[in-house]
Amino acid sequence: MMWHMDQIYLKINEMNCAACSSSVEKALLSINGVDSVAVAFATGRGTVKGTNLDGEELARVATAAGYPTTVKDEGIDPAKMATEIEQRQKKNASDWKRRAILGVAIWAPFEALHWSAGTLGIEGPWIPWIMFTASTVSMILVGSGFFTSAFAAAKRLQTNMDTLISIGASSAYFFSLFVFAFDTDHSMYFMEAAALLAIISIGHWIEATSSAKAGSAIRELLRMQPDVAELVNTDGSTSELPTGEVEEGMKLLVRPGSRIPVDGYVIDGASEVDESIVTGEPLPVAKTNGDILIAGSMNTSGQLILITNVDGRHTTVSRIAQLVTNAQSSKAGVQRLADKVSSVFVPIVLAIAFVTVIGWIIAGDTETGIVSAVTILVISCPCALGLATPMAVMVAAGESSLRGILVKDAGSLELAGKTVTCIFDKTGTLTLGKPIVEQVVPESDYTEHELIRIAASVETPSEHPIATAIVHEANKRNIEVPTVANFLATPGIGVSGVVDGRKISVLRDDAATCRVEADGSFIGRISVTDEIRKDAKDTIARLGALGVEVHMLSGDRNENAIAVAKEVGIKPAHVHAEASPSEKTQIVSGLPRPSMMVGDGINDAAALAASDVGVAIASGTNVAMESASIIIPSDSIESAAEAVSIARDTLKTIKQNLVFAFMYNVAAIPLAAFGVLGPHGPLIAAAAMGFSDVTVIGNAILLKRKLRRRRINEIVQ
Repeated sequence: MMWHMDQIYLKINEMNCAACSSSVEKALLSINGVDSVAVAFATGRGTVKGTNLDGEELARVATAAGYPTTVKDEGIDPAKMATEIEQRQKKNASDWKRRAILGVAIWAPFEALHWSAGTLGIEGPWIPWIMFTASTVSMILVGSGFFTSAFAAAKRLQTNMDTLISIGASSAYFFSLFVFAFDTDHSMYFMEAAALLAIISIGHWIEATSSAKAGSAIRELLRMQPDVAELVNTDGSTSELPTGEVEEGMKLLVRPGSRIPVDGYVIDGASEVDESIVTGEPLPVAKTNGDILIAGSMNTSGQLILITNVDGRHTTVSRIAQLVTNAQSSKAGVQRLADKVSSVFVPIVLAIAFVTVIGWIIAGDTETGIVSAVTILVISCPCALGLATPMAVMVAAGESSLRGILVKDAGSLELAGKTVTCIFDKTGTLTLGKPIVEQVVPESDYTEHELIRIAASVETPSEHPIATAIVHEANKRNIEVPTVANFLATPGIGVSGVVDGRKISVLRDDAATCRVEADGSFIGRISVTDEIRKDAKDTIARLGALGVEVHMLSGDRNENAIAVAKEVGIKPAHVHAEASPSEKTQIVSGLPRPSMMVGDGINDAAALAASDVGVAIASGTNVAMESASIIIPSDSIESAAEAVSIARDTLKTIKQNLVFAFMYNVAAIPLAAFGVLGPHGPLIAAAAMGFSDVTVIGNAILLKRKLRRRRINEIVQ
């Protein structure tokens, strides 16, 4: 079967670390027609974009690079994917555990024999043979994983972290083999080669276990969609069906205490449903016939029957998981810089190691030169550098999704953390987008009751938000509204019609929202306002505390915009009112950057795209969502401030990780080159390299704990 598409999804196996994902990306980028590649080490998924792509060729190239790959369709079966991720992470940790235990079991006893033989008086010509045999077994059984990866990279004329490990261990082994074969006076380092492989395997084992913990958020998200759904058959009986096999239009039963398996709408029953997976709000929402149900939501009280409106592989959970996976596999600018450094780092290290050997040979100490070179190769391994950004992004994307904040890519996360200006659309964003009557001012001959009565009559046929507000006010006051005749709506001016034999007009007014006239005579004004969101003021205050300058955009009249700004705490100087969609784009482009634009409507799409980080909130249209970098499915704009806060914590962690990785390598190379670490330098280097990896991953886990603690506290409050 052939796939010829502009976007291909791949399932990639046997990736052991972040460096592996980079190797896959490099291999795939070499194919004609490929524009971009994003590989997520955490999920084993890859996304390739380009022109007329051949899925089989992509899979073949990635497999040839050493990572067995298959083509996947666009949809995600959350339950199956969660199992795949868990199994892959367990296998990765298990493989390194096996290598580590085997490596230590070979190295430790023979190393002890090597050092204690003289003391115990059991020295003899057989001891070097034992050391040679044990080291050879270790190179074959423990080192095979490193050598296979390094050889695969070499076939593509590339290098990776395993290149350094392989050359380091091989140098120690073959130097010792030369000494052993030709009976020279130099020391042998058979056990050092075995120890090197054992200690680095221990480090990778700890790294694999810690990485699984750091990436648990995506597994939590995927498990929110049940493994099986309860299908209602035509005879009324029920049967279980794997959620991934559910089709659109199927009838499903959801019992109390169960999660909604697939998106749909209620056709029978009533219950309260916890939709916090999307909204982030823990309070259940009442559901009855016709109401929408979101996959992953928890049915709390009653029994529901729903009709699915998507299949089991394209549910809300699936779409969120796809976004999170894409974000985790994407790269921030700082990561691309780190990748560039890593791409030239290994060749430079190889050159430094070569120069070190030559230098020590010239100085008359070949043995120290070999040991120093091996130490350089091991201590310079850029594994920590490769983990620095992906681990932090993986944590941030996963934890954000559990808050109902979906970040499309790592670059958006990075820019959100650097945001200096945040621009909010007014209507539907800072306000609820549901106008209400604020003030009724009749002339002396009329009462509020009569003014609302005749205005509501003329506005009833209209679909304008102001009309809806006036009609709603009449209903709220229990006013009986007469039928209008000869209704006429004039865009930008108002509406008119005949009520009780008089021509009534409700027109746009400069002093209020609208003026009401009867047979051409002014009879009163009605002011309509848009209700401000409850969390708007706190959101503006929180962004201000983060040092972000807040602006407001609106197509509404300046007076109304200023009033809303004053209510929520935005400076009048930062209000941009009476702006058309094109003017909104120009305003956003002219404000200090990096900027974040928060909006919801189709008229915000251009402004969202013009900002560095576009944020589309729940009530937003598909167009706005497509233009956004961050999607907030809930109706809470406070999540925009939370996104900035999470992004800043993530950036801080990334910078700390990069400092750990860079400083470690830069400081360690001179020490290794000049032999300061001594004859046991390779072992010290292996332990230090493992510590560097664990430090970077541990820092990401600290970020995860911090974000999780904050999320739990918010729920409790």
